[in-house]
Amino acid sequence: MATGKNLVPYKALAGALDALSKDDTLRTVLICGESFLVRKALDTLVPILLKGESKQFGFDVLDGKTTSVGDICEQAGTFSFLGTRKVIAVKNAPLFSANTPAGEIRYSENDLQILIRLVESGIPDNHVLVFTTDSPDRRKKIYNLILEHGLVVDCSVATGARKADIEEQQAVLGDISRQILLKSGKQMAPDAFAALVEQTGFNPDLFANAIEKLLAYTGNRNRISVADIAAVVHKDKKDPIFTLTNAVMDRDVSKALTLFSGLLSDGFHPLQILKTFENLIRKLLAIKCFTTGLNTGRAGGPPLKHMQFNTFKQMLLPVITDWDANTLKANEENISLFKAGDDKNKGKSARVPANDLLLAPNPKNPYPIFQNFLKSENFALEELTCAIDALADLDYRIKSSGADAAAGLENFIMALCRKPENL
Repeated sequence: MATGKNLVPYKALAGALDALSKDDTLRTVLICGESFLVRKALDTLVPILLKGESKQFGFDVLDGKTTSVGDICEQAGTFSFLGTRKVIAVKNAPLFSANTPAGEIRYSENDLQILIRLVESGIPDNHVLVFTTDSPDRRKKIYNLILEHGLVVDCSVATGARKADIEEQQAVLGDISRQILLKSGKQMAPDAFAALVEQTGFNPDLFANAIEKLLAYTGNRNRISVADIAAVVHKDKKDPIFTLTNAVMDRDVSKALTLFSGLLSDGFHPLQILKTFENLIRKLLAIKCFTTGLNTGRAGGPPLKHMQFNTFKQMLLPVITDWDANTLKANEENISLFKAGDDKNKGKSARVPANDLLLAPNPKNPYPIFQNFLKSENFALEELTCAIDALADLDYRIKSSGADAAAGLENFIMALCRKPENL
């Protein structure tokens, strides 16, 4: 492999495998970027790097979050059981992490210098040291050293919301879908693919897992439909996003931060979580505007904070469903006005607004609605308006200047969950 030409994007990895299989000088590999693609790249590379040797005796895996640099060096210098080729994979190595959770390894400058010397001259012949990590810092010496002397497999995927970013994300999900479906001999209709992406967002782990469930659900049928997506792929109370939003609505800052950190570790993108917070705050704002209007005397009964479920269902739910019906009617009229006179849209029916506009999208299941209304009482209207402004500002800063999304969202959670004295 030529020096300076050792950066391989994930989508080009398959085409580089033949050259890699003939390379006897490769000592160091860095696989970085989106976690699902990183794991797939590692699975693809290990047999190539072992050159036919057994994984049982020639492949060692170390947890980068808990393995010291000294132990990494020892493993890299220890010959395999049979004295043949050896591949050492350090998964989730904190090569570029400034902050790490309690109980996890953080590399000091001295640790990085030791790794630099190891990469430069300390790895024996027939040994390959592989690091996997998330977002690399291309300014760091360790990154450029591996790029110069070894191989960097870049599994990064754009996380923004621009048209080009979304197209890149959908292309990645499309490749994952094709690879899984090819093995099963099944197909997925284009509208079913779109529906699945709508449910999972850009979360390759969740997306791939959903396809595996769909393969089992469809049985002998060879085509996955939109109806299958609706039947199998849906969010429930075990959804980690649901758990996070519940913690935020309870203003439980410690639990919310722990869940947020877990979501990032599981591969959720910060912008996906930001969008979830936007939807949550909009829903709470809609509820708060509704209940503020009721407080003028249009509805009797006890205050919402002390209302029992049966009272809510009998007295308030009918008012809520009327409100939703009027909202739908008003929006349909607005859409019709916009379409009137538009020759391109003549003959097309107006699109009904999405359920996220409604206070009670499923009035036949009133208890979750009751809970949302109760938890809206944890926030003042001014807090929610400030929160939606803060999210819009954070979204802009992330997309325009590359601000630290994780740190920004942590600060948002802490600010929103801080309990004022009067609540």
